[in-house]
Amino acid sequence: MMPLAQVEVVTGTEPKGSVIWLHGLGADGWDFVPLVKELPLPEGLDLRFVFPHAPTRPVTINNGYVMRAWYDISMQDLARKPDEAGIRESQASIGDLIEREIQRGIAADKIILAGFSQGGAIALQSGLRYPQTLGGIIALSTYLTLEDSLEREGSAANKRTPIFMAHGTQDAIVPFALADASRRKLEARGYAVEWHDYPMPHSVCGEEVEAIAQWLAARFTSRILRA
Repeated sequence: MMPLAQVEVVTGTEPKGSVIWLHGLGADGWDFVPLVKELPLPEGLDLRFVFPHAPTRPVTINNGYVMRAWYDISMQDLARKPDEAGIRESQASIGDLIEREIQRGIAADKIILAGFSQGGAIALQSGLRYPQTLGGIIALSTYLTLEDSLEREGSAANKRTPIFMAHGTQDAIVPFALADASRRKLEARGYAVEWHDYPMPHSVCGEEVEAIAQWLAARFTSRILRA
């Protein structure tokens, strides 16, 4: 399996933590790069943002058109017939990216997995199953995949890892009800989910960006102070 190509942005010369941010279907790693400048992070919080490009693959629901995708989607009902092979392949690739950050001197508990839509699904899939405690998971406009396997595959190390979930009440791509059901399933299993919803479509809004920045600052401030 080839390593994922990526875009990197650092907010200081000596990053104290890393955020691995996964884009949505049909986009690429550049999609969320502009967000870094929009995040009102505290002065002196040096972070490395890693934006990987998903591999290209035919996407069934888009008439087999080849595009960047973390996994195939075959049905409008996203929760049905998941592409388990593609999901697990992407999970392994993200695990490799986490290991790379650890090798670069960033402890696992100072690494955040983030993602939008398909990327958010892989962030949840990968983060909840990763064997070392991570700093947190950001899951935007997304849903829980392979939920039936989470009970046996979920990592005890990440059972208490903070999760930030946000969704638009007018989302026509990933239905709000599916995201809300995913949140409830996570909470029923004891995961700590901070939930936000906004009157928006399948997108990210300014209020959401502010909330993400506050959440990131809280995660990294507590981790760095304990280092």
